[in-house]
Amino acid sequence: MQEAEDVRRVALSLPDTTEKVAWNMPTFRVAGKMFATLPEDESSMAVRCPKEERDELVLAEPDKFWIAGHEAQFAWVRVRLAALEDEGELRDMLADSWCQAAPPRLLDAHPELGLPTGD
Repeated sequence: MQEAEDVRRVALSLPDTTEKVAWNMPTFRVAGKMFATLPEDESSMAVRCPKEERDELVLAEPDKFWIAGHEAQFAWVRVRLAALEDEGELRDMLADSWCQAAPPRLLDAHPELGLPTGD
């Protein structure tokens, strides 16, 4: 089972990532742009996700993904940490979110992390 410390460790292992407390919760940023948060009791995380994909994820796996009411207008999805299969899945989600927030110079410098899936 993945926990908040796993999120922190994996997120901070991504290039140019920093942790900053905002809205009374840990947030993770690449080059100053937020790509993940540990909201509420740190049993979930929020990551960037294009709205079209987000809706599909929630419909396909409602026990793993959901959309917080105050985030519905934004391209973010919540993920229950206990529902993640393993650290590989956690790393993939955080890397994908990182890619959506990272500036082109970092994407070019780290092609092993993939490219954003959204348009």
